[in-house]
Amino acid sequence: MLLSRVPSTPPVLMRRLAIANLVAQIGIGVTGSVVRVTGSGLGCSTWPQCEPGSMIPVDHAEIAPLHMWIEFSNRLLGILVVLTAGAALLGALYTRPRRRRLTGLALAMPLGVVAQAVIGGITVLLGLAWWTVMLHFLASMVLVWFAVLLVGAAGEADGPVTRTVPAGGRGLVLFSTAVLGVLLVAGTLVTAAGPHGGDPETPRLDVPIPALAQLHVDTLFLYLGTLVGLGFLLHAVSAPRALVRRFRVLVVVVLAQGALGGVQYALGVPELLVSLHVLGAGLTAAAAAWVWAGTATRPAPVDPRATPTGDPADTAAPEPAAASV
Repeated sequence: MLLSRVPSTPPVLMRRLAIANLVAQIGIGVTGSVVRVTGSGLGCSTWPQCEPGSMIPVDHAEIAPLHMWIEFSNRLLGILVVLTAGAALLGALYTRPRRRRLTGLALAMPLGVVAQAVIGGITVLLGLAWWTVMLHFLASMVLVWFAVLLVGAAGEADGPVTRTVPAGGRGLVLFSTAVLGVLLVAGTLVTAAGPHGGDPETPRLDVPIPALAQLHVDTLFLYLGTLVGLGFLLHAVSAPRALVRRFRVLVVVVLAQGALGGVQYALGVPELLVSLHVLGAGLTAAAAAWVWAGTATRPAPVDPRATPTGDPADTAAPEPAAASV
């Protein structure tokens, strides 16, 4: 068959496709926040069309042209997310030998994009109801997590798993992940009650913002506490240097995100800082996923294009790579 003649995806190319997908998944969350803080959430009044009978913005007496084009541009960027997700899936499908975990994670990307499109459509049709915007953001963070695992799987073979930390350590990472999930939910609740609803007429969550902000801060301290415990554990078990480096990056990102959130709240949530905070949330989810991936290793894949030259180094077993599950 013609398709069988397509060359295998080189590991380097697969990794680049996975990284491009990760960048797109984080980026679309940031551009979505720009739509929200500029009040452009209903710049296109319907979905999947922008206006009834038109896929692109048209003159509308009730909608400012700037709001139309901001919302429409965000939808266009969604096409880039579709393309990067599709490219990653094709790259995984043409990897030889085909790797089940890599293919499964790559398949999750376009499926997740479709789910996000549906949630986005519901969000527009319901007039940017705060709970639909929450779901839209949280689903984006889940996709960022799986996108990171895909990057890790691009450098792995379907070989035996070697745990880099004891079961208790992996359990602590899992618990910290659950706390991070609560932290993200708490952050979206603050946003749902805040001034940036995507449209001036959008009803907001009727809960005092100071109470929700306090919940968000309390959850942040709980998360930091789990990271402190995890840091002591990694030291006690002499965790691999690669995992320790990932952990340090996560700590730096979380501290920076916490500081940014404090400044944002003190200044009355200015628009620019809101978008930077969304970027920080995506980076935090990515860093946490990278730590999770580093708690196990698998053998690195062998490039089928490589040919032995007779040098013993050419036939040596590949070094293990960080696993994504």
